[in-house]
Amino acid sequence: MKTEKIRTDVLIIGGGTAGCYAAITLGGHKDISVLITEKANIKRSGCLAAGVNALNAYITDGHTAKDYADYASNDADGIVRTDLLLSFSERVNAVTEDLEKRGLVILKDENGKYVSRGWRNIKINGENIKPILASAVSEQKNVQVLNHVNITDLKTTVSSDGKPLVSGAFGFNVNDGTFYDISAKSVLIATGGASGLYRPNNPGFSRHKMWYPPFNTGAGFAMGLLSGAEMTTLEMRFIALRCKDTIAPTGTIAQGVGAKQVNALGKVYETRYGLKTSERVWGTVEENRAGRGPCYLSTKGISSEAEQDLFKAYLNMAPSQTLKWIESGSNPASMNVEIEGTEPYIVGGHTASGFWVDTARETTIRGLFAAGDVSGGAPQKYVTGALAEGQIAAQSIVKFLSKAKSIEIAKNTEEAKAKFSEYESYFENAKSQKSTFSAEQIEEAMQKIMDEYAGGISSHYRYNESRLAVAEREIRSLQSIVPKLCATDADDLLRIYELRERLVVCRAVIAHLLARKETRWHSFGENADYPEKSDEGLCYINSVLKNGEIQIIKRPLVKGEFYEHKD
Repeated sequence: MKTEKIRTDVLIIGGGTAGCYAAITLGGHKDISVLITEKANIKRSGCLAAGVNALNAYITDGHTAKDYADYASNDADGIVRTDLLLSFSERVNAVTEDLEKRGLVILKDENGKYVSRGWRNIKINGENIKPILASAVSEQKNVQVLNHVNITDLKTTVSSDGKPLVSGAFGFNVNDGTFYDISAKSVLIATGGASGLYRPNNPGFSRHKMWYPPFNTGAGFAMGLLSGAEMTTLEMRFIALRCKDTIAPTGTIAQGVGAKQVNALGKVYETRYGLKTSERVWGTVEENRAGRGPCYLSTKGISSEAEQDLFKAYLNMAPSQTLKWIESGSNPASMNVEIEGTEPYIVGGHTASGFWVDTARETTIRGLFAAGDVSGGAPQKYVTGALAEGQIAAQSIVKFLSKAKSIEIAKNTEEAKAKFSEYESYFENAKSQKSTFSAEQIEEAMQKIMDEYAGGISSHYRYNESRLAVAEREIRSLQSIVPKLCATDADDLLRIYELRERLVVCRAVIAHLLARKETRWHSFGENADYPEKSDEGLCYINSVLKNGEIQIIKRPLVKGEFYEHKD
């Protein structure tokens, strides 16, 4: 592996929604050098790679940012950070208008008003939303993009007051294996959440037909944990209610044509269990357990016009659903759409999982910021919330750099040598045939363990302390195998580190599930030992990784519109 050293003022890890908008914001400060590292190609990377047909966080006429914050808080049963919710909600409309000026097509009615889909979201033609963002990034003269570079570890040092300080990151090119030693005065983690921890709905050949992008492996979470950063609310897993087999979104049908959730008997059941995001999944699980499944969205009898609208909407977002309707001849107007829950994901864009940050989006490591799916405490961010958080983090980084102009980037050649040797060891393993396992085999074993013992699909998302103890033991065992895995090229090395990331996140999730001794969110956290809510549960379950062990911290709920780290 050849080595390349880079120095920059700001390193942005992840060129997705939040990362792009942070770079665009920093583009207004020409004296600040910015580097984006992206595992794929920034033009079609992240959750918006294939496009989207709605912006699900927009404040329509007659509503306020507080209304949106209240909605998100209610959906998460109070385990949120109000300061974070308000700060991004106040910006979602402005970033939407900015996207429209940059070329995003937003549907409008005869009066020129945005076409809404409920009071908090609007319809768009968003197939090209990511290229629009990538193009805007390319216009920034002080921003450099490194595509196909996978960052694995943060570099940290200790500041003059004894607190941890970020100083850069290590990674490698996924095509040619170049080792990157990147030094930076500030780092923004804007990677995706974690998919692939649990066995998916569609295993085998179709295992990557899932709700959340399969290339989002929890890299940012793992980097934070391995560096000693504090994380929050990883036990609030996200389980999407989706169209069966295609795992296409159901909201387009439920909101677009007003379809109700019905069981096999044709009875509407959604109101029996509740209409919160987690309750919609829970109701579907319970109806199936009671023998009243399969469950459906009731579309039979909708107009031909409404049906055509659904065909177009899914072609713009999840083409496999439209293709399934056409190929099978079971169009939504003639047959209800079967639904199911997905495997659990850890994603801060929908739940409160992620880094423990202050209002400025700075983590507990000084100079390290987080935005989007890896930033905890603020659920229901969606696209515009991620954009807003990227903007907030970028503005905070500017202030951080202005206050710390004397920051000297730490030089630690021994740390770089150790990481280089670690990468090389996997190629050396291939020469000595040290491992009889592949990364794919270990990944499948991990998913089986998490599915059966940590509340996956096969157990109806239920878990208990004894099963979680088995999961913890077995995941540790798999971790011990990782250093023995073999890589023959950079792509193999990428799979090994994606596996390492997932295993780190698995252990943290297990620890969080154990620590919340209640069932606050049905399905998202279905604790069989503690099936009811508890007053003691009104707190944040936080964690840090120290000396190889996950340590749990219970923090009281934050009140008010501003929070900064004090301990």
